[in-house]
Amino acid sequence: MRDEHDVLIIGGGHNGLVCAAYLAGAGLKVTVLERRGVVGGAAVTEEFHPGFRNSTASYTVSLLNPKVIADLRLAEHGLRVVERPYANFLPLPDGRAFRLGGAHTQESLQAWSPRDGERLVAYSAMLDRVVAVLRELMQRTPPNFGERLSLADWLASWDTAKRLKQLDLRGRRDLLDLFAKSAGELLDHWFESEPLKAALGWDSVVGNFASPYTPGSAYVLLHHVFGEVNGKAGAWGHAIGGMGAITQAIAKECVARGVRVHSDAAVDRVLVQRGRAVGVALADGRELHAKTIVSNLNPKLLYTKLVAREHLDEDTAQRIARYRCGSGTFRMNVALSELPDFSAAPGAQLQPHHQSGILIGPSLRYFENAYFDAKSRAHNPGWARAPIVELVISSTLDDTLAPPGQHVASLFCQHVSPELSDSGEVDGGWDAHRDTVAKLMIDTVDAHAPNFARSVLGYRALSPLDLEREFGLVGGDIFHGALGPDQMFSARPLLGQGDYRGAMPGLYLCGSGTHPGGGVTGLPGRNAAREILRDLRRGPRPT
Repeated sequence: MRDEHDVLIIGGGHNGLVCAAYLAGAGLKVTVLERRGVVGGAAVTEEFHPGFRNSTASYTVSLLNPKVIADLRLAEHGLRVVERPYANFLPLPDGRAFRLGGAHTQESLQAWSPRDGERLVAYSAMLDRVVAVLRELMQRTPPNFGERLSLADWLASWDTAKRLKQLDLRGRRDLLDLFAKSAGELLDHWFESEPLKAALGWDSVVGNFASPYTPGSAYVLLHHVFGEVNGKAGAWGHAIGGMGAITQAIAKECVARGVRVHSDAAVDRVLVQRGRAVGVALADGRELHAKTIVSNLNPKLLYTKLVAREHLDEDTAQRIARYRCGSGTFRMNVALSELPDFSAAPGAQLQPHHQSGILIGPSLRYFENAYFDAKSRAHNPGWARAPIVELVISSTLDDTLAPPGQHVASLFCQHVSPELSDSGEVDGGWDAHRDTVAKLMIDTVDAHAPNFARSVLGYRALSPLDLEREFGLVGGDIFHGALGPDQMFSARPLLGQGDYRGAMPGLYLCGSGTHPGGGVTGLPGRNAAREILRDLRRGPRPT
């Protein structure tokens, strides 16, 4: 089989599929190897209760890059994304509700702080200025600060500097604040309304096991405002058919371009000869060879499980061992007999707030307490007693997911410790406590919508350990590595590998553990394909 493949891609998540499609579009013979029985990685739609389907892990759309959508003809392959009526609905402990998005924002702020209504306009303008520049950098290969700087690295550095110069001095200071400060410090400076700060600050802790007052968390907040839905910047939406509709559309384009996509094809190790990656060994004993090997895996998983230690230099091995993963996320899909009847917005009939992101978490201080409670393990093996829950009822926008009159809900919950107590083997770890924490999450929603618990027909809960086992998300990390200043841009995953070229010749990285990071963007796969084609002197290359 040595001559059947130009490129082998390990992992059929969305970035692996995107990379495969671009490479095949340049005439290369590409094979994708996916461990699970379905491609799509964490962006899949699966039945979790008889008659009920939902997005299993990744659950909402905004960051998918428009160039990926257009280049890979995703709309032609059936992808349709619908927008939420507004962004967020926060039921509050005092019985009131806060709504973020469109005219609802200003109406809500009149009850808390008319001043914040004016400040929000200026804050949004500040973010727009910075994001306009950074959105371009997300689509560029970072300069690779390795042992030697090539001409390409110097040109990349010049290109980065040129784009940052588009910001005036005030804009550059804003950019520094967003990279260096905490989301809490930034939002406390801008606003005084706790519900508004909570609605905006939620993005700073999504997938981030940290307090909103952790330095650097402002960037995670920024990371989530890069996106758009149907040309509307900063909007969030739902893919009809769930997140699997995105990856199935990409897979259709892969097949149309001649990519061979194999599921149930677990890779056991990367084959290395004379210091070069030359193929893979599958769990079933087969060996496949190619000149180019591309990994869509978390870099820590790749280098600690699939690449033998003897093939890594000492510094790389030690730094990968310290590569930070773990997002504090507990993920649930819930089958419901009826819609939640919120005390702050009564009625179980469909209303616009049911179609928004429903956030249980009234303030940044609440977020911080949840983090420290989970981290301290003072009261249990490692979860917040008062957790943050975002509830997205997908079936209110998509009637293909549940039987008529019934619904499915995604619960994205924080904070939980990626690893439970140090004596995990003694207390049973996550396998012993999964259902206890699932009940806590249901009860947390029920406290605001008293019909919620009794409407639950069934659920599937995924702890950080389950997310690692099922999808290779080490420590449950949805970003394939923490988004900190030391693990971004040229340093993602490590200095010397920031340009998608791996630890040895012939090995490339295309997953979310590379620039620009996590989220269903398709950009790591697109950017990696450009560099692979550059090395192979093939085209066309994505621009």
